[in-house]
Amino acid sequence: MKAPKEKTLRRMNIVKGQVEGIMRMIEEDRYCIDISNQLMAVIAALKGINRDVLSAHLHSCVLDSMRSDDKRDQERKMAEIEEVITKLAK
Repeated sequence: MKAPKEKTLRRMNIVKGQVEGIMRMIEEDRYCIDISNQLMAVIAALKGINRDVLSAHLHSCVLDSMRSDDKRDQERKMAEIEEVITKLAK
């Protein structure tokens, strides 16, 4: 992985704490909207982490591939990005 590992892990640990908090909220039968708001916060945090991971991938792995003469690798990288874009568009 080319994204900063420590920063990414720190952010993932925050999300982990948020998810554990949501689980407690569910166990305590907390108000549905409060749970939903926390779920949306986790989703937003994960999207941000994913954006940074994908950005690092584009600026390292994909860029390196495009600078190389390896046409097969270039096609693989393009297919990977197309697949990610398709998933993100859903």
